[in-house]
Amino acid sequence: MRPTKSSSWFTRFAKITSRATGRPAAFMMAVAVIVVWVLTGPLFHFSDTWQLVINTGTTIITFLMVFLIQNTQNRDSEALQVKLDEIIRAIDGAHNGLLDLEELEDHELDRIRSNYSNLAKKAREELRQGMKDTGRPDTDE
Repeated sequence: MRPTKSSSWFTRFAKITSRATGRPAAFMMAVAVIVVWVLTGPLFHFSDTWQLVINTGTTIITFLMVFLIQNTQNRDSEALQVKLDEIIRAIDGAHNGLLDLEELEDHELDRIRSNYSNLAKKAREELRQGMKDTGRPDTDE
């Protein structure tokens, strides 16, 4: 079942804006603005005000887009984490302790990552010796 549309105005605005700005038409519009700005340079004698217009405009747009992009990345990352958690939960024999890892402290995450890194090193070494790297080796988790 798909969730209903968000009731948050910011989430709706961020989704619509991120979709719109990620399209080729938005890029072409940005290029057109720059072309118009360049072409108006001689009209304004390449003045400081003429330069300030593009600098101010791009700074404001960049400042606002940072927050919209971060919102989109946070939402996408959270959705991906939930999907991964569901895969872990659904696979028989998977380590349920790996659910919700993104909430752990760095030192805890480093310890778990180290265990999996050691498993990977061992598997690569076994491959070099002609052994298979399939199966489910035990972890320290």
